[in-house]
Amino acid sequence: MAAKPPAMSPSDLPVAEVLDRATGPRRAEVDELLALLGDISGEQPVVWAGRIIGFGEYEYRYESGHGGRAPLLAFAPGPAKHTIYLVNDFSERWPDLMARLGKHRASKACLYLTRLTEVDRRALRQLLERSLADTRAQVR
Repeated sequence: MAAKPPAMSPSDLPVAEVLDRATGPRRAEVDELLALLGDISGEQPVVWAGRIIGFGEYEYRYESGHGGRAPLLAFAPGPAKHTIYLVNDFSERWPDLMARLGKHRASKACLYLTRLTEVDRRALRQLLERSLADTRAQVR
């Protein structure tokens, strides 16, 4: 029996299929996020875990020995919010950008945006650029 691939791995699912899950005004927003993350990363989009649009990838390994692969930058379109995946503790590390960002929620490594119309695009770009630079620096 073949080993099951890890849940967080790239797939052959077409990107358009995931993007088309967003409807109405949120559909135009996912197109904007797709272009923004692609521009910043310089990478082509790939679907991860059946619902996440990732750009580039890296391998990680914790002190415990657990490791895996993850996209350098990623987002997941959703019916109620966009989820953007960033480096751990981004909101604590860059409070200046978080204060300028606009309406959002944050967890340890996820930024949740209800609508892009409520977000400062320059602050969002800088946040994505810092997260990408930090991730790349960690894997070198």
